Amino acid sequence: MEDSDYIIVGAGSAGCVLADRLTASGRHRVTLIEAGGSDRRFFVQMPLGYGKLFYDPAVNWMYSAEPDPGLAGNKDHWPRGKILGGSSSINAMVWIRGHRADYEDWGAAAPGWGWEDCLPAYRQIEDTEAGADAWRGRGGPLSISANRQGLHPLVGDYIAACGQAGLPENADFNGAEQEGAGVYQMTIKGARRNSTARAFLRPAMRRANLRVVTHAQVTRVIVEAGRAVGVELRRAGRVETLRARGEVILSGGAVNSPQLLQLSGIGPGALLQGMGLPVLVDNANVGAHLSDHQGINYTWSMRVPTYNDVLRPWWGKALAGMQYLLGGRGPLAKSINHAGGFFRTDPELTRPNMQLYMQAFSTLIPRNGERPILSPDPWSGLSLGLSNCRPTSRGEIRLASPDPLAHPVIRANAFATNHDVEEMLAAVKFLRKIAAQPAMARLIKEELRPGPAIASDEDLIADFRARSGTVYHPSCTCRMGADPATSVLDERLRVRGVAGLRVIDASSFPNIIAGNTNAPAILMGWKGAEKVLEDAP
Repeated sequence: MEDSDYIIVGAGSAGCVLADRLTASGRHRVTLIEAGGSDRRFFVQMPLGYGKLFYDPAVNWMYSAEPDPGLAGNKDHWPRGKILGGSSSINAMVWIRGHRADYEDWGAAAPGWGWEDCLPAYRQIEDTEAGADAWRGRGGPLSISANRQGLHPLVGDYIAACGQAGLPENADFNGAEQEGAGVYQMTIKGARRNSTARAFLRPAMRRANLRVVTHAQVTRVIVEAGRAVGVELRRAGRVETLRARGEVILSGGAVNSPQLLQLSGIGPGALLQGMGLPVLVDNANVGAHLSDHQGINYTWSMRVPTYNDVLRPWWGKALAGMQYLLGGRGPLAKSINHAGGFFRTDPELTRPNMQLYMQAFSTLIPRNGERPILSPDPWSGLSLGLSNCRPTSRGEIRLASPDPLAHPVIRANAFATNHDVEEMLAAVKFLRKIAAQPAMARLIKEELRPGPAIASDEDLIADFRARSGTVYHPSCTCRMGADPATSVLDERLRVRGVAGLRVIDASSFPNIIAGNTNAPAILMGWKGAEKVLEDAP
Protein backbone atom coordinates (compact mmCIF):
# COMPACT_ATOMS: atom_id res chain seq x y z
CA MET A 1 0.00 0.00 0.00
CA GLU A 2 1.06 3.60 -0.50
CA ASP A 3 2.75 5.49 2.31
CA SER A 4 0.77 7.87 4.53
CA ASP A 5 1.57 10.85 6.70
CA TYR A 6 -0.29 9.29 9.61
CA ILE A 7 -1.33 5.73 10.30
CA ILE A 8 -4.11 5.22 12.84
CA VAL A 9 -4.51 1.69 14.20
CA GLY A 10 -8.10 1.12 15.32
CA ALA A 11 -11.30 2.78 14.04
CA GLY A 12 -12.94 3.03 17.46
CA SER A 13 -14.20 5.83 19.64
CA ALA A 14 -10.95 7.79 19.46
CA GLY A 15 -9.66 6.52 16.10
CA CYS A 16 -12.67 7.76 14.10
CA VAL A 17 -12.35 11.21 15.68
CA LEU A 18 -8.64 11.27 14.84
CA ALA A 19 -9.30 10.28 11.23
CA ASP A 20 -11.80 13.11 10.87
CA ARG A 21 -9.70 15.82 12.46
CA LEU A 22 -6.36 14.88 10.89
CA THR A 23 -7.82 14.91 7.37
CA ALA A 24 -10.01 18.02 7.72
CA SER A 25 -7.42 20.47 6.34
CA GLY A 26 -6.62 18.31 3.32
CA ARG A 27 -2.89 18.65 3.98
CA HIS A 28 -2.27 15.20 5.47
CA ARG A 29 -2.78 11.76 4.01
CA VAL A 30 -4.13 9.36 6.63
CA THR A 31 -4.65 5.61 6.65
CA LEU A 32 -7.05 4.20 9.23
CA ILE A 33 -6.72 0.45 9.83
CA GLU A 34 -9.51 -1.57 11.45
CA ALA A 35 -9.47 -5.29 12.28
CA GLY A 36 -13.25 -5.51 11.94
CA GLY A 37 -15.65 -4.56 9.18
CA SER A 38 -18.48 -2.18 8.38
CA ASP A 39 -20.88 -0.82 10.99
CA ARG A 40 -23.76 -0.90 8.51
CA ARG A 41 -25.61 -3.71 10.25
CA PHE A 42 -29.21 -3.61 11.42
CA PHE A 43 -28.56 -4.54 15.05
CA VAL A 44 -25.71 -2.00 15.21
CA GLN A 45 -27.89 0.83 13.96
CA MET A 46 -30.97 -0.09 16.03
CA PRO A 47 -30.26 1.27 19.53
CA LEU A 48 -31.58 -1.68 21.55
CA GLY A 49 -29.91 -4.14 19.17
CA TYR A 50 -26.70 -4.09 21.20
CA GLY A 51 -27.91 -7.12 23.13
CA LYS A 52 -27.45 -9.12 19.92
CA LEU A 53 -23.86 -7.86 19.58
CA PHE A 54 -22.71 -8.90 23.04
CA TYR A 55 -21.51 -12.34 21.91
CA ASP A 56 -21.21 -11.77 18.15
CA PRO A 57 -17.62 -12.45 16.98
CA ALA A 58 -18.37 -10.68 13.70
CA VAL A 59 -18.32 -7.33 15.53
CA ASN A 60 -16.77 -8.18 18.89
CA TRP A 61 -13.30 -9.21 20.05
CA MET A 62 -14.97 -11.57 22.53
CA TYR A 63 -12.29 -11.26 25.20
CA SER A 64 -12.39 -13.24 28.41
CA ALA A 65 -10.65 -12.23 31.62
CA GLU A 66 -8.76 -14.67 33.81
CA PRO A 67 -10.59 -16.32 36.73
CA ASP A 68 -10.76 -13.57 39.32
CA PRO A 69 -10.54 -14.25 43.08
CA GLY A 70 -12.35 -10.95 43.67
CA LEU A 71 -15.28 -12.21 41.60
CA ALA A 72 -15.55 -15.58 43.37
CA GLY A 73 -13.24 -17.15 40.78
CA ASN A 74 -15.49 -16.26 37.83
CA LYS A 75 -14.18 -15.59 34.33
CA ASP A 76 -15.69 -12.35 33.09
CA HIS A 77 -16.77 -11.78 29.49
CA TRP A 78 -15.19 -8.65 28.01
CA PRO A 79 -16.92 -7.48 24.82
CA ARG A 80 -14.95 -4.89 22.85
CA GLY A 81 -15.92 -3.49 19.47
CA LYS A 82 -14.25 -5.05 16.42
CA ILE A 83 -16.02 -2.89 13.85
CA LEU A 84 -15.97 0.65 12.46
CA GLY A 85 -16.82 2.77 15.48
CA GLY A 86 -15.24 0.26 17.85
CA SER A 87 -17.04 -0.05 21.16
CA SER A 88 -19.13 3.04 20.34
CA SER A 89 -20.88 0.72 17.83
CA ILE A 90 -21.80 -1.94 20.40
CA ASN A 91 -22.16 -0.03 23.70
CA ALA A 92 -25.23 1.16 25.64
CA MET A 93 -24.86 4.73 24.26
CA VAL A 94 -24.97 6.58 27.61
CA TRP A 95 -23.25 9.99 27.37
CA ILE A 96 -21.42 10.80 30.60
CA ARG A 97 -18.34 13.02 30.67
CA GLY A 98 -17.35 12.45 34.29
CA HIS A 99 -16.95 14.72 37.29
CA ARG A 100 -14.94 17.91 36.87
CA ALA A 101 -12.69 16.79 39.74
CA ASP A 102 -11.74 13.72 37.68
CA TYR A 103 -10.20 16.07 35.15
CA GLU A 104 -8.45 18.04 37.86
CA ASP A 105 -6.85 14.71 38.75
CA TRP A 106 -5.90 14.31 35.09
CA GLY A 107 -4.39 17.79 35.00
CA ALA A 108 -2.34 17.09 38.13
CA ALA A 109 -0.94 13.95 36.50
CA ALA A 110 -0.58 15.37 32.97
CA PRO A 111 -0.48 19.17 32.54
CA GLY A 112 -2.87 20.36 29.85
CA TRP A 113 -5.63 17.87 30.71
CA GLY A 114 -7.40 19.68 33.57
CA TRP A 115 -11.08 20.60 33.57
CA GLU A 116 -10.53 24.04 32.08
CA ASP A 117 -8.55 22.36 29.27
CA CYS A 118 -11.17 19.68 28.58
CA LEU A 119 -14.46 21.57 28.99
CA PRO A 120 -14.02 23.70 25.82
CA ALA A 121 -13.26 20.55 23.82
CA TYR A 122 -16.42 18.83 25.08
CA ARG A 123 -18.51 21.87 24.15
CA GLN A 124 -17.00 21.80 20.63
CA ILE A 125 -17.70 18.07 20.25
CA GLU A 126 -21.32 18.20 21.35
CA ASP A 127 -24.55 18.98 19.58
CA THR A 128 -26.73 18.33 22.60
CA GLU A 129 -30.49 18.34 22.23
CA ALA A 130 -30.75 19.57 25.81
CA GLY A 131 -29.36 22.97 24.70
CA ALA A 132 -26.14 24.91 25.12
CA ASP A 133 -25.10 26.60 28.35
CA ALA A 134 -21.87 27.21 30.24
CA TRP A 135 -21.22 23.45 30.37
CA ARG A 136 -22.88 22.04 27.24
CA GLY A 137 -22.33 22.60 23.51
CA ARG A 138 -24.49 22.91 20.40
CA GLY A 139 -23.42 22.69 16.77
CA GLY A 140 -20.65 20.10 17.20
CA PRO A 141 -20.34 16.92 15.12
CA LEU A 142 -21.77 14.55 17.77
CA SER A 143 -25.55 14.72 18.25
CA ILE A 144 -26.68 13.73 21.75
CA SER A 145 -30.30 12.92 22.49
CA ALA A 146 -31.85 14.47 25.60
CA ASN A 147 -33.91 11.23 25.83
CA ARG A 148 -37.04 12.93 27.13
CA GLN A 149 -39.62 11.26 24.89
CA GLY A 150 -41.02 7.75 25.16
CA LEU A 151 -39.57 6.92 28.58
CA HIS A 152 -41.06 4.03 30.52
CA PRO A 153 -43.57 5.25 33.17
CA LEU A 154 -41.48 3.66 35.92
CA VAL A 155 -38.76 6.26 35.32
CA GLY A 156 -40.83 8.86 37.14
CA ASP A 157 -41.43 6.51 40.07
CA TYR A 158 -37.71 5.70 40.24
CA ILE A 159 -36.71 9.38 40.32
CA ALA A 160 -39.34 10.07 42.98
CA ALA A 161 -38.06 7.17 45.11
CA CYS A 162 -34.49 8.42 44.82
CA GLY A 163 -35.68 11.81 46.05
CA GLN A 164 -37.42 10.17 49.01
CA ALA A 165 -34.13 8.35 49.74
CA GLY A 166 -32.23 11.65 49.81
CA LEU A 167 -30.95 11.79 46.22
CA PRO A 168 -32.58 14.74 44.42
CA GLU A 169 -33.40 14.91 40.72
CA ASN A 170 -30.65 16.09 38.37
CA ALA A 171 -31.69 17.25 34.89
CA ASP A 172 -28.18 16.98 33.42
CA PHE A 173 -25.36 14.81 34.79
CA ASN A 174 -22.98 16.62 32.41
CA GLY A 175 -23.96 20.06 33.72
CA ALA A 176 -23.05 22.00 36.83
CA GLU A 177 -23.37 19.00 39.16
CA GLN A 178 -23.07 15.25 38.61
CA GLU A 179 -24.80 14.03 41.77
CA GLY A 180 -28.48 13.13 41.70
CA ALA A 181 -30.99 10.91 39.89
CA GLY A 182 -32.39 11.50 36.43
CA VAL A 183 -32.64 10.54 32.77
CA TYR A 184 -29.56 9.50 30.81
CA GLN A 185 -28.65 11.32 27.62
CA MET A 186 -27.78 9.08 24.69
CA THR A 187 -25.61 9.07 21.58
CA ILE A 188 -28.69 8.43 19.45
CA LYS A 189 -29.80 10.49 16.46
CA GLY A 190 -33.00 9.94 14.51
CA ALA A 191 -33.68 6.62 16.29
CA ARG A 192 -30.30 5.28 15.17
CA ARG A 193 -27.10 4.69 17.11
CA ASN A 194 -24.83 7.73 16.73
CA SER A 195 -21.44 6.04 16.98
CA THR A 196 -18.16 7.75 16.13
CA ALA A 197 -18.27 5.89 12.81
CA ARG A 198 -21.51 7.66 11.95
CA ALA A 199 -20.75 11.08 13.47
CA PHE A 200 -17.06 11.44 12.53
CA LEU A 201 -15.79 8.76 10.18
CA ARG A 202 -18.54 8.64 7.54
CA PRO A 203 -18.24 12.38 6.77
CA ALA A 204 -14.44 12.09 6.69
CA MET A 205 -14.55 9.13 4.28
CA ARG A 206 -15.70 11.51 1.54
CA ARG A 207 -12.23 13.07 1.56
CA ALA A 208 -9.60 11.87 -0.90
CA ASN A 209 -6.85 12.07 1.72
CA LEU A 210 -8.39 9.39 3.99
CA ARG A 211 -8.05 5.70 3.28
CA VAL A 212 -9.91 3.22 5.48
CA VAL A 213 -8.66 -0.38 5.50
CA THR A 214 -10.97 -2.94 7.12
CA HIS A 215 -10.52 -6.60 8.04
CA ALA A 216 -6.82 -5.94 8.60
CA GLN A 217 -5.11 -6.68 11.92
CA VAL A 218 -1.92 -4.82 12.74
CA THR A 219 0.61 -7.23 14.25
CA ARG A 220 3.47 -4.90 15.15
CA VAL A 221 4.79 -1.37 14.88
CA ILE A 222 7.92 -1.13 12.73
CA VAL A 223 10.62 0.80 14.59
CA GLU A 224 13.87 1.84 12.91
CA ALA A 225 16.66 3.76 14.66
CA GLY A 226 14.36 4.53 17.58
CA ARG A 227 11.50 5.87 15.45
CA ALA A 228 8.16 4.32 14.46
CA VAL A 229 8.12 4.28 10.67
CA GLY A 230 5.17 2.03 9.88
CA VAL A 231 3.19 -1.07 10.73
CA GLU A 232 2.99 -4.70 9.72
CA LEU A 233 -0.51 -6.09 9.22
CA ARG A 234 -2.33 -9.22 8.14
CA ARG A 235 -5.14 -8.97 5.63
CA ALA A 236 -6.81 -11.71 3.59
CA GLY A 237 -4.11 -14.18 4.61
CA ARG A 238 -1.24 -11.92 3.52
CA VAL A 239 1.36 -10.01 5.52
CA GLU A 240 1.68 -6.39 4.36
CA THR A 241 3.57 -3.34 5.53
CA LEU A 242 2.59 0.31 5.45
CA ARG A 243 4.98 3.15 6.17
CA ALA A 244 4.25 6.50 7.78
CA ARG A 245 6.08 9.68 6.87
CA GLY A 246 4.88 11.35 10.05
CA GLU A 247 3.56 9.27 12.94
CA VAL A 248 1.96 5.98 13.90
CA ILE A 249 -0.99 6.38 16.29
CA LEU A 250 -2.41 3.44 18.24
CA SER A 251 -6.12 3.72 19.00
CA GLY A 252 -6.98 0.11 19.73
CA GLY A 253 -8.31 0.70 23.23
CA ALA A 254 -7.34 -0.48 26.69
CA VAL A 255 -6.76 -4.10 25.61
CA ASN A 256 -5.38 -3.90 22.07
CA SER A 257 -3.04 -0.91 22.40
CA PRO A 258 -0.88 -2.32 25.23
CA GLN A 259 -0.93 -5.71 23.50
CA LEU A 260 0.38 -4.16 20.28
CA LEU A 261 3.06 -2.19 22.11
CA GLN A 262 4.26 -5.38 23.77
CA LEU A 263 4.27 -7.25 20.46
CA SER A 264 6.40 -4.42 19.10
CA GLY A 265 9.03 -4.73 21.84
CA ILE A 266 7.72 -1.98 24.13
CA GLY A 267 6.72 -3.22 27.56
CA PRO A 268 7.91 -5.28 30.53
CA GLY A 269 11.37 -6.44 29.49
CA ALA A 270 11.39 -9.80 31.28
CA LEU A 271 7.99 -10.75 29.85
CA LEU A 272 9.06 -9.89 26.29
CA GLN A 273 12.41 -11.68 26.61
CA GLY A 274 10.66 -14.76 27.92
CA MET A 275 8.60 -14.86 24.74
CA GLY A 276 11.57 -14.35 22.46
CA LEU A 277 10.61 -10.81 21.50
CA PRO A 278 13.23 -8.05 21.15
CA VAL A 279 13.09 -5.44 23.89
CA LEU A 280 13.17 -1.95 22.39
CA VAL A 281 11.85 -0.14 25.47
CA ASP A 282 11.67 -1.80 28.87
CA ASN A 283 8.64 -0.20 30.54
CA ALA A 284 6.66 -2.20 33.09
CA ASN A 285 3.81 0.33 32.91
CA VAL A 286 2.72 -0.93 29.49
CA GLY A 287 -0.42 -2.95 30.25
CA ALA A 288 -0.32 -2.12 33.96
CA HIS A 289 -2.67 0.16 35.95
CA LEU A 290 -5.75 -1.47 34.38
CA SER A 291 -8.79 0.29 35.83
CA ASP A 292 -12.41 -0.70 35.31
CA HIS A 293 -15.81 -0.19 36.88
CA GLN A 294 -17.49 -3.21 38.47
CA GLY A 295 -21.27 -3.41 38.47
CA ILE A 296 -24.18 -5.44 39.81
CA ASN A 297 -27.98 -5.50 39.42
CA TYR A 298 -30.67 -6.02 42.03
CA THR A 299 -33.92 -7.31 40.55
CA TRP A 300 -37.56 -7.17 41.62
CA SER A 301 -40.83 -8.57 40.24
CA MET A 302 -43.38 -5.80 39.81
CA ARG A 303 -47.11 -5.28 40.17
CA VAL A 304 -47.13 -3.09 37.04
CA PRO A 305 -46.05 -3.86 33.45
CA THR A 306 -42.43 -3.43 32.43
CA TYR A 307 -40.58 -3.96 29.17
CA ASN A 308 -40.58 -7.68 29.94
CA ASP A 309 -44.29 -7.65 29.10
CA VAL A 310 -43.57 -5.97 25.76
CA LEU A 311 -40.41 -7.70 24.58
CA ARG A 312 -41.06 -11.25 25.79
CA PRO A 313 -44.16 -12.38 23.78
CA TRP A 314 -43.99 -12.72 20.00
CA TRP A 315 -46.78 -10.21 19.51
CA GLY A 316 -44.95 -7.70 21.71
CA LYS A 317 -41.80 -8.12 19.66
CA ALA A 318 -43.84 -7.63 16.48
CA LEU A 319 -45.45 -4.47 17.85
CA ALA A 320 -42.11 -3.05 18.99
CA GLY A 321 -40.63 -3.84 15.59
CA MET A 322 -43.45 -2.04 13.79
CA GLN A 323 -43.13 0.97 16.10
CA TYR A 324 -39.45 1.19 15.34
CA LEU A 325 -39.49 0.51 11.60
CA LEU A 326 -42.50 2.72 10.83
CA GLY A 327 -41.89 5.62 13.18
CA GLY A 328 -38.55 5.29 14.96
CA ARG A 329 -40.37 4.92 18.27
CA GLY A 330 -40.79 2.41 21.07
CA PRO A 331 -38.31 0.49 23.24
CA LEU A 332 -36.10 -0.51 20.29
CA ALA A 333 -35.27 3.16 19.66
CA LYS A 334 -33.50 3.55 23.03
CA SER A 335 -30.95 2.00 25.31
CA ILE A 336 -32.42 -0.12 28.10
CA ASN A 337 -30.83 2.27 30.66
CA HIS A 338 -33.47 5.00 30.58
CA ALA A 339 -32.37 6.58 33.83
CA GLY A 340 -29.72 6.42 36.52
CA GLY A 341 -27.72 8.71 38.69
CA PHE A 342 -24.70 9.30 40.89
CA PHE A 343 -24.47 9.19 44.67
CA ARG A 344 -22.02 9.14 47.57
CA THR A 345 -21.80 6.19 49.93
CA ASP A 346 -20.34 8.53 52.57
CA PRO A 347 -21.58 12.12 53.02
CA GLU A 348 -18.02 13.16 53.86
CA LEU A 349 -16.96 12.47 50.26
CA THR A 350 -16.56 15.53 48.06
CA ARG A 351 -17.93 13.87 44.90
CA PRO A 352 -20.05 10.85 43.94
CA ASN A 353 -18.36 7.47 44.07
CA MET A 354 -21.23 5.32 42.71
CA GLN A 355 -23.29 5.30 39.51
CA LEU A 356 -26.90 4.06 39.25
CA TYR A 357 -28.73 2.37 36.35
CA MET A 358 -32.50 1.99 36.15
CA GLN A 359 -33.97 -0.61 33.77
CA ALA A 360 -37.71 -1.32 33.50
CA PHE A 361 -36.65 -4.81 32.55
CA SER A 362 -35.03 -7.99 33.90
CA THR A 363 -33.00 -10.93 32.53
CA LEU A 364 -32.43 -13.47 35.28
CA ILE A 365 -32.94 -16.43 32.92
CA PRO A 366 -29.74 -16.80 30.87
CA ARG A 367 -29.61 -17.56 27.16
CA ASN A 368 -26.55 -19.23 25.67
CA GLY A 369 -24.52 -16.91 23.47
CA GLU A 370 -26.79 -13.89 23.95
CA ARG A 371 -27.31 -11.00 26.32
CA PRO A 372 -31.09 -11.43 26.34
CA ILE A 373 -32.18 -7.81 26.12
CA LEU A 374 -34.68 -8.73 23.42
CA SER A 375 -35.83 -11.86 25.31
CA PRO A 376 -36.42 -10.87 28.94
CA ASP A 377 -37.86 -12.86 31.85
CA PRO A 378 -41.50 -14.10 31.65
CA TRP A 379 -42.69 -11.78 34.41
CA SER A 380 -42.83 -8.03 35.01
CA GLY A 381 -39.28 -7.26 36.17
CA LEU A 382 -37.33 -4.20 37.29
CA SER A 383 -33.54 -3.94 37.69
CA LEU A 384 -31.64 -1.31 39.62
CA GLY A 385 -27.93 -1.50 39.09
CA LEU A 386 -24.84 0.31 40.20
CA SER A 387 -21.12 0.47 39.52
CA ASN A 388 -18.22 1.94 41.42
CA CYS A 389 -16.93 5.21 39.96
CA ARG A 390 -13.40 5.37 41.28
CA PRO A 391 -12.14 1.89 42.25
CA THR A 392 -8.67 1.51 43.71
CA SER A 393 -8.11 -2.08 42.51
CA ARG A 394 -5.74 -2.41 39.55
CA GLY A 395 -5.31 -5.16 36.99
CA GLU A 396 -3.12 -5.72 33.95
CA ILE A 397 -3.00 -6.69 30.28
CA ARG A 398 -0.13 -9.02 29.35
CA LEU A 399 0.84 -11.01 26.29
CA ALA A 400 -0.18 -14.64 26.49
CA SER A 401 1.88 -15.57 23.46
CA PRO A 402 4.14 -13.96 20.85
CA ASP A 403 1.44 -14.90 18.34
CA PRO A 404 -0.11 -11.52 17.44
CA LEU A 405 -3.49 -13.14 16.75
CA ALA A 406 -3.74 -14.71 20.22
CA HIS A 407 -5.83 -12.90 22.82
CA PRO A 408 -3.82 -11.33 25.63
CA VAL A 409 -4.12 -12.20 29.31
CA ILE A 410 -6.61 -9.94 31.09
CA ARG A 411 -6.35 -9.84 34.88
CA ALA A 412 -9.07 -7.53 36.15
CA ASN A 413 -8.20 -8.01 39.85
CA ALA A 414 -11.64 -6.78 40.91
CA PHE A 415 -12.40 -5.89 44.55
CA ALA A 416 -8.76 -6.44 45.47
CA THR A 417 -8.77 -3.61 48.05
CA ASN A 418 -10.79 -3.21 51.23
CA HIS A 419 -11.78 0.25 50.00
CA ASP A 420 -13.58 -1.20 46.97
CA VAL A 421 -15.31 -3.90 49.01
CA GLU A 422 -16.50 -1.51 51.72
CA GLU A 423 -17.92 1.08 49.35
CA MET A 424 -19.71 -1.58 47.27
CA LEU A 425 -21.26 -2.97 50.45
CA ALA A 426 -22.60 0.47 51.33
CA ALA A 427 -23.79 0.96 47.75
CA VAL A 428 -25.89 -2.21 47.47
CA LYS A 429 -27.62 -1.27 50.71
CA PHE A 430 -28.63 2.00 49.05
CA LEU A 431 -30.30 0.08 46.20
CA ARG A 432 -32.59 -1.52 48.76
CA LYS A 433 -33.18 1.87 50.36
CA ILE A 434 -34.45 3.22 47.03
CA ALA A 435 -36.73 0.21 46.55
CA ALA A 436 -38.13 0.64 50.07
CA GLN A 437 -39.35 4.21 49.44
CA PRO A 438 -43.11 4.70 49.01
CA ALA A 439 -42.83 5.67 45.34
CA MET A 440 -41.33 2.26 44.53
CA ALA A 441 -42.47 -0.02 47.36
CA ARG A 442 -46.12 0.21 46.31
CA LEU A 443 -45.21 -1.13 42.85
CA ILE A 444 -42.92 -3.98 43.94
CA LYS A 445 -44.12 -7.53 44.41
CA GLU A 446 -40.91 -9.10 45.73
CA GLU A 447 -37.13 -8.93 45.54
CA LEU A 448 -35.87 -11.74 43.29
CA ARG A 449 -32.14 -11.19 43.28
CA PRO A 450 -30.33 -11.44 45.58
CA GLY A 451 -33.50 -12.00 47.60
CA PRO A 452 -34.39 -11.00 51.18
CA ALA A 453 -32.51 -13.96 52.67
CA ILE A 454 -29.24 -12.22 51.71
CA ALA A 455 -29.10 -9.71 54.53
CA SER A 456 -25.86 -9.85 56.55
CA ASP A 457 -22.77 -7.94 55.48
CA GLU A 458 -20.97 -11.21 54.86
CA ASP A 459 -23.76 -12.51 52.62
CA LEU A 460 -24.04 -9.22 50.73
CA ILE A 461 -20.29 -9.21 50.05
CA ALA A 462 -20.36 -12.83 48.94
CA ASP A 463 -23.28 -12.02 46.65
CA PHE A 464 -21.68 -9.08 44.91
CA ARG A 465 -18.42 -10.96 44.49
CA ALA A 466 -20.34 -13.81 42.83
CA ARG A 467 -22.59 -11.64 40.64
CA SER A 468 -20.61 -8.49 39.84
CA GLY A 469 -18.68 -7.96 36.65
CA THR A 470 -17.19 -5.41 34.34
CA VAL A 471 -19.42 -2.63 33.04
CA TYR A 472 -17.07 -2.47 30.05
CA HIS A 473 -15.00 0.59 30.95
CA PRO A 474 -11.36 -0.65 30.90
CA SER A 475 -8.80 2.13 30.77
CA CYS A 476 -5.38 3.46 31.86
CA THR A 477 -3.23 0.59 30.50
CA CYS A 478 -0.99 2.99 28.54
CA ARG A 479 -1.53 5.89 30.88
CA MET A 480 -0.07 9.31 30.24
CA GLY A 481 1.62 11.42 32.86
CA ALA A 482 4.45 13.77 33.66
CA ASP A 483 6.23 11.12 35.74
CA PRO A 484 8.16 8.64 33.53
CA ALA A 485 8.33 6.16 36.40
CA THR A 486 4.56 5.59 36.47
CA SER A 487 3.42 6.20 32.88
CA VAL A 488 3.81 5.05 29.29
CA LEU A 489 3.06 8.34 27.54
CA ASP A 490 3.98 11.94 28.12
CA GLU A 491 1.28 14.58 28.35
CA ARG A 492 1.28 14.91 24.55
CA LEU A 493 0.41 11.20 24.27
CA ARG A 494 3.83 10.26 22.88
CA VAL A 495 5.26 6.86 23.77
CA ARG A 496 8.36 7.31 25.87
CA GLY A 497 11.46 5.88 24.23
CA VAL A 498 10.16 5.75 20.64
CA ALA A 499 9.81 8.79 18.39
CA GLY A 500 6.86 9.15 16.02
CA LEU A 501 4.57 6.90 18.07
CA ARG A 502 1.52 7.88 20.12
CA VAL A 503 -1.34 6.10 21.88
CA ILE A 504 -4.64 7.97 21.80
CA ASP A 505 -7.61 6.10 23.31
CA ALA A 506 -9.03 5.06 26.69
CA SER A 507 -5.77 3.33 27.56
CA SER A 508 -4.20 6.82 27.67
CA PHE A 509 -6.33 8.02 30.62
CA PRO A 510 -4.18 8.95 33.63
CA ASN A 511 -7.01 7.73 35.90
CA ILE A 512 -10.47 6.30 35.35
CA ILE A 513 -13.31 8.82 35.37
CA ALA A 514 -16.63 8.63 37.21
CA GLY A 515 -19.10 7.28 34.68
CA ASN A 516 -19.29 5.74 31.24
CA THR A 517 -15.98 6.04 29.40
CA ASN A 518 -17.12 6.57 25.81
CA ALA A 519 -17.29 10.36 26.15
CA PRO A 520 -13.75 10.76 27.52
CA ALA A 521 -12.44 8.33 24.87
CA ILE A 522 -13.94 10.62 22.22
CA LEU A 523 -12.41 13.60 24.04
CA MET A 524 -9.05 11.83 23.90
CA GLY A 525 -9.31 11.58 20.13
CA TRP A 526 -10.38 15.21 19.80
CA LYS A 527 -7.63 16.72 21.96
CA GLY A 528 -5.09 14.15 20.78
CA ALA A 529 -5.62 15.26 17.19
CA GLU A 530 -4.93 18.83 18.25
CA LYS A 531 -1.60 17.80 19.72
CA VAL A 532 -0.65 15.78 16.63
CA LEU A 533 -1.41 18.74 14.36
CA GLU A 534 0.45 21.17 16.63
CA ASP A 535 3.54 18.95 16.38
CA ALA A 536 3.25 18.39 12.61
CA PRO A 537 6.24 19.54 10.56
